[in-house]
Amino acid sequence: MTEATLYRIGELSKLANISARTIDYYTSIGLIMPVKRSNVNYRLYNVETLQRLERIESLKKDKYTLEEIRSILEQWDHISPKQEIKQKLSDLEKQLSALQREVKQLEPVLDQLKPKQAKHLYTRLLPQTAACMEALMILMNKGSLM
Repeated sequence: MTEATLYRIGELSKLANISARTIDYYTSIGLIMPVKRSNVNYRLYNVETLQRLERIESLKKDKYTLEEIRSILEQWDHISPKQEIKQKLSDLEKQLSALQREVKQLEPVLDQLKPKQAKHLYTRLLPQTAACMEALMILMNKGSLM
């Protein structure tokens, strides 16, 4: 491993678009670990750490807590890519179920929309829904809907 592939916190922060303070916090709670220390005792991180930070931020956007993220990352460290895909599909099914429950809760509100409002809403949602379904079909190797 060459020095060029290692990043100090400030460099990693810019690359990951995350504050240095957040990176320091993630290090202190064990979500990420430096690969080594420099001669002047700077913590040095590698490209894999950058990828791990991207996963952490993605999971945070999906509303996972840091403790849940820690558990997920530990599982990912010990599973094969095939198992990871299977787990991700399972997670997507859970999220879809949660979204279906939310839509059912919104149905009374949707029923009260004026026709023009409803048409506008559905026009905005249909392309996103189709894109999600297309992605799922590709992931499940069923081919394209289109």
